[in-house]
Amino acid sequence: MCGIIGYVGNNYAPEILTNSLKKLEYRGYDSTGVALLDTNAKLTIQKSSGTVNNLKKNLEKYDVDSKIGIGHTRWATHGEPNNINAHPHTDCTKKISIVHNGIIENHQEIRNSLEKLGHKFLSQTDSECISHLIENYLDNNDDIEKAIIKTANKIKGANVVLVISNKHPNKIFCFRIGSAGGLIIAHGNDEMLVSSDIPAIIPYASNITYLSSNEIAIISSKKVEYKNIDGISISKKTTTLELNEESISKGEFKHFMLKEIHDQPQSMTDAIGSRVSFIDNKIKFEKFPFTDDEIKQFSKIILIGMGTSLHACMVAKSWFESITKIPTEVDNSSEFRYRDLILNENHLIISISQSGETADTIAAMEKFRPLNPKQITLSNSPKAQTSQIADYTIDIRAGIEIGVASTKTFMCSLTTLYLLSLFMAEKRNSLTKAKMNAKLSELAKLPGIISNMLDNQKQYKIIANKYYNYSNFLYLGRGLNYPLAMEGALKLKEISYIHAEGYPAGEMKHGPIALIDQNMPVVILIPKDKMLDKMLINLNEVKARKGTIIAIATENENYINNLAKDIIFIPKTSDDLTPIIMSIPMQFISYYIALNKECNIDMPRNLAKSVTVE
Repeated sequence: MCGIIGYVGNNYAPEILTNSLKKLEYRGYDSTGVALLDTNAKLTIQKSSGTVNNLKKNLEKYDVDSKIGIGHTRWATHGEPNNINAHPHTDCTKKISIVHNGIIENHQEIRNSLEKLGHKFLSQTDSECISHLIENYLDNNDDIEKAIIKTANKIKGANVVLVISNKHPNKIFCFRIGSAGGLIIAHGNDEMLVSSDIPAIIPYASNITYLSSNEIAIISSKKVEYKNIDGISISKKTTTLELNEESISKGEFKHFMLKEIHDQPQSMTDAIGSRVSFIDNKIKFEKFPFTDDEIKQFSKIILIGMGTSLHACMVAKSWFESITKIPTEVDNSSEFRYRDLILNENHLIISISQSGETADTIAAMEKFRPLNPKQITLSNSPKAQTSQIADYTIDIRAGIEIGVASTKTFMCSLTTLYLLSLFMAEKRNSLTKAKMNAKLSELAKLPGIISNMLDNQKQYKIIANKYYNYSNFLYLGRGLNYPLAMEGALKLKEISYIHAEGYPAGEMKHGPIALIDQNMPVVILIPKDKMLDKMLINLNEVKARKGTIIAIATENENYINNLAKDIIFIPKTSDDLTPIIMSIPMQFISYYIALNKECNIDMPRNLAKSVTVE
């Protein structure tokens, strides 16, 4: 959840940048830094691992008379959290500086080609590629705008970038590709700010413009020029920010839930965080308490959670069994706590609670603690109650989630569980190096894939317009996608108040098939995976009974043609990771149906964000 800030104007930039970075601390970070251009256009960069206060102390040692600069709080994705890997980064000549959010999927390819041309990299980050790439285009006689446009088109993935150059000491250049977090430009009195989030720009300005995907902005103290990714000038609407807590958090979106759906590419990037080194494809969990020998001795894993967290556990069961080769079971926390289990120190309980305060999960963890199983808990609030019980807490790094219906916490839980299964597989030697590399390579692409999925919401609006008046829905899936059928049904129930059930498709003939007719929309999760042939049989069984089918299928494949009344297409990824991208249509279908029904989407009736009672 990296934070970005830029300032150009007539006031003292170091103070404004550090004050703004303080307001971005809630996003989480492990290092911070600023790049400043002084009145002589000299570039000064100061970085610090740890807090913004550490950075401020460093800056106090230098008297930089600067009216322009960029700043960053970093949660490491490539390279350890230290001063070298902290942002901002620069080029070989120390004339350009950048800050960056996102993951550059083709960074290794770019790095290799630039190193062959003589570029010297200082950090382990993917971000440093950007400054060297701009430098390389400038060396080929491009002006800085062309160099930045070419860079934006060269890098792959969802990315947000700010650039300053000593050749242009009064301008900040920025671009956004996909949904690697937002980018907001604030128009002040002869000063401009650009930030990844609204709190950082208050109290400096209230007139703001949102930079959209595939757009570029050239910012000076008095004006902003906007262009598309091809360099063609465009016009943008400026709005006045209403300074209240809701607008500060919700930004340009109608509901918190919609904002949080759009947060997911960045949230997923943060969940991966410093845990993966894409240079050597290694996974690391800081201060992991169990030795390699203890991990090798695990004879059973039990995953527990409730609601959306339970569905994440159900997906992860398959991952742990297939990847780590450890027998794994799943239970609802409220049922698990009343079981009479035989557990020992070679058993591992993994609990998930986005709040860390779920009463039944806490009770289950407490009940079995005397039997000495190892315990790991996943939470979006890592200092909450579950962390006081478990041996180890993993922060899922979803950031603040206001909407009661979980979206990005579900995706971050899945991402973290997948990483944990790979981490344990490496320790147990249950996965070859080639397979590990392939799985991490696919994972690195997901934030960009999800970002692209967020740009195509028309299909969900069409579905919602057709079906929002129906009273019952059935969701069907198999294998890894069966829990997503349950998650889709849960989301629809939660925010639209429509009765919906999620079932394993193979179970349909054992009862639910009696309900199917033209008045029962059936959402069938049917990606092209190893369960496709079985799912096609189930789909045709629904079709034969005149069921109204909404299929969610893999794009650019023809297996679903003429079989469903409505089709939502999702990108192709590995079978293991399909459930993560399948969560996007589950969220959007429920959101737009609830929107049509004029429901209270962010605060559904009878529900609470944290369930602290049994």
